[in-house]
Formats: sequence, structure tokens, C-alpha cells
Amino acid sequence: MVTNTYSPWGVRLGTMALWALAGASTVYWGLKLSAQAPSLPVAVAAPEPVAPDALALARLLGAGPPTPVAAPAAASRFALVGVLAGTSSGGGAALIAIDGKPARPYRVGAELEPGLVLQSLGRNQARLGPSMGGDTSVALDMPLRK
Repeated sequence: MVTNTYSPWGVRLGTMALWALAGASTVYWGLKLSAQAPSLPVAVAAPEPVAPDALALARLLGAGPPTPVAAPAAASRFALVGVLAGTSSGGGAALIAIDGKPARPYRVGAELEPGLVLQSLGRNQARLGPSMGGDTSVALDMPLRK
């Protein structure tokens, strides 16, 4: 008599191990493919350039504090071009150029700028002053003829 030494448990355990390995592989690849792709790093904006402080740079290089620019003197802004003086009436007109613009005629008492009027005329001179009366603030003379 021949005895059978074949055991069905060896085949069953081997089959179960193969199926467990196939299931584990399916779960691994399923999780791997369904996971979100790693996000790309966010682009970082370059910082804005720093504007240099001109005053601090000037002090660093030895410059003194800035000197304020003085307004031009009133006499240098006006140029007397011509005079038509009324000797007996005290009236008349003067051709005056302001800030290098073309000369315009102004009668005695006319306002050249706010607060500044043509007060009186002489033979070769015009006197300007405040509109509310008062002393002459600017005296314009005719340029000498050559």
C-alpha cells in the first residue's frame, strides 16, 4: 500500500499568499495613482528696489544742508521799456515787461500784479508800490541809450 503524503494545505496557503500579494499591489498602485501630484513651488516675487535717500547720500558725501532758493527780487522781474508821462495831469502810461514777457502798457493806478500798482511816472522812471497807498517799493528806470 502506498501512502499519500500530499497535503492540500500547502497549495491553499501558496494560493492565498499570491492573492494577498496581488491585492496589496493593487492597493499600493491605486493609492499611488490617485494621490494628487505634488504642487509646484510658488513663484516668489522679487522685492521692490530700495530708493536711495538723496539727502542722506549728500550728507554722507559731505554736502551741507540744502540752501533754499530765494525768489527773484521784484526789481529784476520788471523792465521799463517806455514812458508816456503826462506832465501837467500827473497821469500817463508806461510800457513794462514782466518776467521777460513782451511789454504791455499800464496806466497810472493800474494793477501789474495782485497788490502791486503803477503809482506814478517820471520822465524816465516808473514807481511801483502797494495798491492801498504807501511808499514806493520798486522804482524802474529807463535803460540808457547808447
